[in-house]
Amino acid sequence: MEYRKFNNTIVARIDKGEEILDKIKEIANKENIKLANINALGATNDFTVGVFKTDEKKYYSNNFTGDFEIVSLTGTINTMNGEFYSHIHMSAGNDKGEVFGGHLNRAIVSATCEMVINIIDGTVDREFNENIGLNLFKF
Repeated sequence: MEYRKFNNTIVARIDKGEEILDKIKEIANKENIKLANINALGATNDFTVGVFKTDEKKYYSNNFTGDFEIVSLTGTINTMNGEFYSHIHMSAGNDKGEVFGGHLNRAIVSATCEMVINIIDGTVDREFNENIGLNLFKF
């Protein structure tokens, strides 16, 4: 991975074999990012995404392997209990044009991942909401 910072924007290249969420955390910790939004695209050959079933308050995950183009990766960096926290969703398409996506659990880069992180001047923490079953923004 390599990246450059331009004022409040980071442009990053995540390389083949690297795990995307690990690199997001590495950048956030190194740059002391407490609040940001993320957009990216690229390629993956091994990823896991999940769907939260609200009635059960439980995630169900699906793993995909093969050649996939990341058509959308978006989310936030913020904090929970003052520590790094990220919430990322990803969609990826195969060679038939089928797209699969959801809450990103892990993704290994197969060629490259081009990411832009827009840092927001501020902090928004999270807390667990018992009624919903998720860690929600705490204002």
